[in-house]
Amino acid sequence: MRRTASRRAQALLSLLVFAITAAVMTLTQTAANAATAAPAESNGGVRIMPLGDSITDGFNVPGGYRIDLWQHLASGGYTVDFVGSQFNGPPELGDHDHQGHSGWRIDQLRSNIDGWLAASDPRTIMLQIGTNDVNQNYDLANAPARLSELIDRILQQKPQIELFVATITPEASPGLEARVKTFNAEVPGIVDSKGPRVHLVDMYKALTVADLADGVHPNAAGYAKMATVWYNALRSVPASLVPLGGGQGTLVNSQSGRCLDVDGAVATTGTRTIVYDCHRKANQQWARTASNELRVYGNRCLDASGAATSDGTPVIIWDCRGTANQEWRVNADGTVVGVASGKCLTPVAGGTANGTKLELRTCDGASGQRWTMAA
Repeated sequence: MRRTASRRAQALLSLLVFAITAAVMTLTQTAANAATAAPAESNGGVRIMPLGDSITDGFNVPGGYRIDLWQHLASGGYTVDFVGSQFNGPPELGDHDHQGHSGWRIDQLRSNIDGWLAASDPRTIMLQIGTNDVNQNYDLANAPARLSELIDRILQQKPQIELFVATITPEASPGLEARVKTFNAEVPGIVDSKGPRVHLVDMYKALTVADLADGVHPNAAGYAKMATVWYNALRSVPASLVPLGGGQGTLVNSQSGRCLDVDGAVATTGTRTIVYDCHRKANQQWARTASNELRVYGNRCLDASGAATSDGTPVIIWDCRGTANQEWRVNADGTVVGVASGKCLTPVAGGTANGTKLELRTCDGASGQRWTMAA
């Protein structure tokens, strides 16, 4: 009996030593991460919060899907700032901040979401959560309701946010996989009920069990697939990649002091654009999108008429359709340049009077070709 008790004591001591060692390692790694993290990683772009559990954190592959997503965004010319209180990943992940927590369930995110939103002030959130509710068999019948309530709280705190909600990924265990499917079946209906700023991302169908490292977490190839799905989802909602409030307002002509205006305040396709006294009504409110559009009325784009590129081409409004003649670079020097033509948005004959029409013209540095975005 004494020998058995001694063995139990030794086993308990070993477990205690293991727990203390793990805690010290965690604290050491946290301190190292804190020392490594730098505000300089915030590059002034749109603030995006990767939010979730260990799959957001990147279990097995530190950084997870965020590595390739960052590369896709950088290659696509998007300026983004990943935000969150957590930090990890390799050097090729240009911004290591995130809000992924290994082992966490929906209710645990809900308990902390207010503080995270206040601290990080994200424009866009990528949410994937529920795997640990499934794996821990934690009140699964009410897991969809908990997800719904978490979404509601995010929208209450940040009503103008763009929120992407992903279904959870497959699992190798048949029992767990059945739970995954049951949970995922409820997600589309939840998302549909939340309004136009909440978007479904079907992550489940993007991966198979061959993309899992341990039956639960993706391997490198699986995370790469996830990155592509997230990237395409973000690009499908251009506003999600534009800082809130930083890409909308009036465009004021530097020479005349008058605003870019839709003639007659109508929304008819083909209507000419002009300069006119600034009044900041709907026909002078232009939104820059991640697709390099300048939108007015929400669904009309600044357009080089007939997709022409020559000097004198009228600049009009037209249904937004993603064509090159509707792409514009708003440059640091104030010029607004058509991507297809390489030519500047210019008042006809250098005019400054109300009603002066706008056209494409070879950029020459004149003040009439310079514009300022104003709130």
